[in-house]
Amino acid sequence: MADIAKLVEELSQLTVLEAADLAKALEEAWGVSAAAAVAVAAPAAGGDAGAAAEEKTEFDVILTGDGGKKINVIKEVRAITGLGLAEAKALVEGAPKALKEGASKAEAEEIKKKIEEAGGTVELK
Repeated sequence: MADIAKLVEELSQLTVLEAADLAKALEEAWGVSAAAAVAVAAPAAGGDAGAAAEEKTEFDVILTGDGGKKINVIKEVRAITGLGLAEAKALVEGAPKALKEGASKAEAEEIKKKIEEAGGTVELK
């Protein structure tokens, strides 16, 4: 158990980008996908999918591309997320990536508008 506690402590010190890189490396090494697990878990929750879509109050804002305006999009990502230049650049270059998770509809729409005005493309989930 001491080894697990040490591992948890070390993983807790990772930056968001390092954690994302770790998740990607584990997906490749083990041949699994975190997205597949989420997709499988969602139907298991039960209920009417149509009603759930209408009641959705939290959205994930996913950057899907820079639209050829990478510098403008990086500047906007930095303003929205508070990331440093290197982290924002890595996020934009690694698209599709989540910019904001669990955002209200109004906040998600505002972020989408700002990124699209900068030249990027965004998807709300």
